[in-house]
Amino acid sequence: MCKGLATLPATCLKSAKVIKHKISFLLQKPEPQAADQKQTNEESAAAESIPTASEVKKWEESFSHLMNSQKGRTVFGNFLRSEFSEENMDFWVACEDYKRCSPSELATRAKQLYQQHVEADAPNEVNIDAATREETRQNVEKACLSSFNKAQQMIYNLMERDSYRRFINSQLIQDLGQTQTTAAQEKKNKNNWDCAKNRQVLTGGA
Repeated sequence: MCKGLATLPATCLKSAKVIKHKISFLLQKPEPQAADQKQTNEESAAAESIPTASEVKKWEESFSHLMNSQKGRTVFGNFLRSEFSEENMDFWVACEDYKRCSPSELATRAKQLYQQHVEADAPNEVNIDAATREETRQNVEKACLSSFNKAQQMIYNLMERDSYRRFINSQLIQDLGQTQTTAAQEKKNKNNWDCAKNRQVLTGGA
């Protein structure tokens, strides 16, 4: 006759709980293939986000190459963030987005952009002169695709002659170059190892 759980030793009850927990964990654990696939996808995405040596070299050649590259803008934006001046890149990108607005959106988007970046004491105010600020304000009243062109160009020039010069000489760029050198060497070593292994197979070696 069963005496019930209350009469079982505490150690037995504890062991039973541990086993139950392990079984539950195993049931919830994803299939190995699915987990491997997820890791592979994450690694592939990470690899694609890393700029190549040729891309970095292009960025060093000119500011226009940097700004025409999605990866370049991302890396440069991170650099600006480290200098607490990311509002310049944010404004430039916002202006590019604004130029793709439909006519029905222009008035609303122009007002939002002006209030966010241009007017005095804006949350992410950019550094433009008073005359350009006033001209932009007037443009916003009759919003068109070119309303922010002058202010955008001014910020572009500011980034090019100021932040960009520090960027190409920064530790960030040096680290990217080093990463590419290391990655290339690792790939070369792996290829050499694969070739040696293939030779062993072809010649019947161990």
